[in-house]
Amino acid sequence: MADIFEVGVVGSGIMGAGLAEVAARAGHHVVVRSRTLEGAEAVRDKLVKGFDKQIAKERMTADERDEIMSRVRVTDHLGQLADCDLVIESIVEDLETKKTLFAELEQIVKPSGILATNTSTLPVVELAMATQRPDKVCGIHFFNPAPVMSLVEIIKPVTASDDTIATATAFASTCGKDPVQVQDRAGFIVNALLFPYLNNAIRMMEFGTASRDDIDAAMKGGCGFPMGPFALLDLVGLDTSLAILDALYEEFRDPNYAAVPLLRRMVAAGQLGRKSGSGFYDYS
Repeated sequence: MADIFEVGVVGSGIMGAGLAEVAARAGHHVVVRSRTLEGAEAVRDKLVKGFDKQIAKERMTADERDEIMSRVRVTDHLGQLADCDLVIESIVEDLETKKTLFAELEQIVKPSGILATNTSTLPVVELAMATQRPDKVCGIHFFNPAPVMSLVEIIKPVTASDDTIATATAFASTCGKDPVQVQDRAGFIVNALLFPYLNNAIRMMEFGTASRDDIDAAMKGGCGFPMGPFALLDLVGLDTSLAILDALYEEFRDPNYAAVPLLRRMVAAGQLGRKSGSGFYDYS
């Protein structure tokens, strides 16, 4: 296995910031790249703000914060990722956009570097084939919020070498996570099982079987889930949820993966959940 010293993170959203925090806490040097310098600096500011809250609660010290942040730098230039041992992309969940990015990373990142995607459902092999190093491309799927959630799915496309998968698995372990390995099939493990449940919750509400609040309460009280399906859909993002369901249906043609029309209409209306201020619940 290769040693991972420097980690690149492409993307400045919630997951990008979470990945940067997890890697830096584990002792890795991290380069966060956003399309704009303002976006990249916002990640750094978000990390500091989060650490300051932990300092106020006496969960960490200012020295610990400063040590972690000394390992984080931000940029708007992909070229700053050239020396990374591992680059994880966490950009928009769109296959063509990701393929374009991987083709660019191929030209920039040193030949020994592993290129990974944090996709939750898209085919990793298509990203691998956008590069000249398909043996060094894999999926490393962290869950949101990355600093809290313990599971990481390590996705092996048919092109990936055993060494790449072993290195990715070891990286997740050094970050204090519990990695599981899975073949490159849409949805991997968690989303392939989770999203039919979420989709059928929307269908149940549409049919009038029960209300949104009662369905959420039932799944929390009856199954011990930390949140109900509608609260979870809002947290994941309705647009992301729709994209996952569409990808699952495209691969398996299972009716359980066919997105309920209400979900598609809400996305078209810009009601995306927490990130837009409204979804199945109102966050304004």
